[in-house]
Amino acid sequence: MTKPAATTGEIRETPFAEALGERYLAYAMSTIVSRSLPDVRDGLKPVHRRLLFAMRQLKLDPDGGFKKCARVVGDVIGKYHPHGDVAVYDTLVRLAQDFAVRYPLVEGQGNFGNIDGDNAAAMRYTEAKLTAVAAALMDGLDEDSVDFRPTYDGTEEEPVVMPAAFPNLLANGSAGIAVGMATSIPPHNLGEICDALDLLIARPDCAVDELIERMPGPDFPTGGVLVETREAVAEAYRTGKGGFRVRAKWAVEKLSHGLYQIVITEIPYQVQKSKLVEKIAELLSEKKLPLLADIRDESAEDIRLVLEPRNRTVEAELVMEQLFRQTDLETRFSLNMNVLDAHAVPRVMDLKEVLRCFLDHRMEVLERRSRFRLDKIAKRLEVLEGFLKVYADLDKVIRIIRFADEPKAELIKTFTLSEVQAEAILNMRLRSLNKLQEVEIKTEHAALSAEKADLDALLADEGRRWRTIAAQVAETRKAFGGHTALGKRRTELGDAPSAVVVPIEAYVEREPITLVLSDKGWVRALKGHADNPEALKFKEGDQLRFLLKTWTTDKILVFATDGRFYTIGGDKLPSGRGHGEPLRLMIDLANDVEVACVMVHKPGRKLLLASSGGRGFVVEENEVLAQTRAGKMILNTGDGEKAAFCLPMEGDAVAIMGDNRKLLVFMAEEIPEMSRGRGVILQKYRDGGAADIKVFTLADGLTWSLGERTRTEADLTPWLGKRASIGRLPPTGFPRNNKFS
Repeated sequence: MTKPAATTGEIRETPFAEALGERYLAYAMSTIVSRSLPDVRDGLKPVHRRLLFAMRQLKLDPDGGFKKCARVVGDVIGKYHPHGDVAVYDTLVRLAQDFAVRYPLVEGQGNFGNIDGDNAAAMRYTEAKLTAVAAALMDGLDEDSVDFRPTYDGTEEEPVVMPAAFPNLLANGSAGIAVGMATSIPPHNLGEICDALDLLIARPDCAVDELIERMPGPDFPTGGVLVETREAVAEAYRTGKGGFRVRAKWAVEKLSHGLYQIVITEIPYQVQKSKLVEKIAELLSEKKLPLLADIRDESAEDIRLVLEPRNRTVEAELVMEQLFRQTDLETRFSLNMNVLDAHAVPRVMDLKEVLRCFLDHRMEVLERRSRFRLDKIAKRLEVLEGFLKVYADLDKVIRIIRFADEPKAELIKTFTLSEVQAEAILNMRLRSLNKLQEVEIKTEHAALSAEKADLDALLADEGRRWRTIAAQVAETRKAFGGHTALGKRRTELGDAPSAVVVPIEAYVEREPITLVLSDKGWVRALKGHADNPEALKFKEGDQLRFLLKTWTTDKILVFATDGRFYTIGGDKLPSGRGHGEPLRLMIDLANDVEVACVMVHKPGRKLLLASSGGRGFVVEENEVLAQTRAGKMILNTGDGEKAAFCLPMEGDAVAIMGDNRKLLVFMAEEIPEMSRGRGVILQKYRDGGAADIKVFTLADGLTWSLGERTRTEADLTPWLGKRASIGRLPPTGFPRNNKFS
């Protein structure tokens, strides 16, 4: 008989992609399940759960004393969590920070960091114990309420999940990044969570929107003002994905002589105060906050940031709006309720599913604790019943114990006892043989019998079990709800900011300037409105291309030959000293692209855009504003074409002149209005393209320039036609360069 081949050291040939896939999948699942995503039932990740369990094993109860954090971390990494001590200590510190966790699970003693971002002291200097919230989270852990599993080395056991009398997932939130997925859940107010749980217990078929009425939004530990629309909040909770905008809380303090200052008392969640102050100071030094004069940090235990406006006439709302747009005084906290369900399967849940999973877990805990208690009662009743049997004839019991060779067997035979009962009687102390003890045993037996009947009735009645869970929710609300200092709502529910926001450009001082753009792309802004372009100087071989009188508060539209629009603030133009700067340093203009047109933006106006190939359309001027250096693509061009014309639609007719010296006049209403595209044919050509375009009022006639004088053709009947026609030769005396001006 041949022996089977030993598997130890066996080499199997496996495709590299398959081996890599298996190992990466194992790593991904380990990261998802054992590190990054919280359990929907207790809202904890494994490191949090192990930390709290280790502190419980060390008897660090809320009413007890503190122990060094180094001792706690040592137990955690030695018994339950075989990872670095720094990561475990960082977790412990965060659970103790009241500005990081809405309901802290650890009470710290010593330096545990601050909202400025300063680190906590080393673990050998700090001490910790559990809070009442953490105790509620682990209430019933010794009563078989949850499953336990072996630790990593198999020497001890740890809980798979906590009993969770406290709804920790929503109350404290969670954040984590796994492989291919992430979670982000903001903290909420416990009283509001309990209100939603009450509704779900009373009406399991209630809609998510009804739950949102009781849980209107997050409640961050640092306060602030929630400025998201009600519709956006509801949509986020309905889908499990979304976000919430949070702003700092501020107020105006009046000073003497009509002066005032702005005081910020609460900042958005997870924003470091010191970095926020540094950012505002940096913007001040770069002159990007023209309405603000200074900032001071007068914080002690409470936050107090003082902002000084530039002068007394500046509105506080405008100052704050500017800061909200440029700093972390307004942040967005994302919502992604991606959690592990009861079967350790990651999925995104809506608000109702998260609450339902918590209640289902509480139901399972209640049933398991009840069965555990019933088992304890049954064992105790068995012993008490044995005592009651022998109390009727104690003298016989004493004789059997004194004279029988096998007293245990004799007791079982004489009094019809079980093994457990006989053992308990043999272990009974002599002092228990008095009459008073018999009465106490009968009283205890009656009480336990009544409790057993009550628990049997509880397990048989689902409705009663739900009422019991509702009573437990009420106890949690009483301990940590809105009437307590810890449970009072901190984040104010505000209105969404108005869509009409004063732009930053409006804060710039209005001054006249003249934009000068040369042929080679050098741009500058001269102070005042220059009336003598001949006096301008340029680099050798360069000359004037565009001269535009404007203001520092204006937006300048730059239309390029690739059909892309760029927007430049008048105050951002380089000064008129020297030859200016290359325009390409201000906008991302391609090397093979030139500027076709430069104009001042006028809100509400319409523009006619056309290519050199004679195609075009009308666009709302507000549609062409670009927000970035990359510009905004508006006019698409065909092969060999360039974007060539951009002119205001100020008239009812359009005149277009072709390179073939054919003039066509048609009504402006024939050109469609679009937001982007190639447009329609304005004039047909066999060869060449469009030489010039003009928008005018038909009743006033068509005017063109002849050097220092102009000529107007009043009767345009010969040239009036439909869009996309060929046209005919222009009137006698029309310029040979085919241009209207």
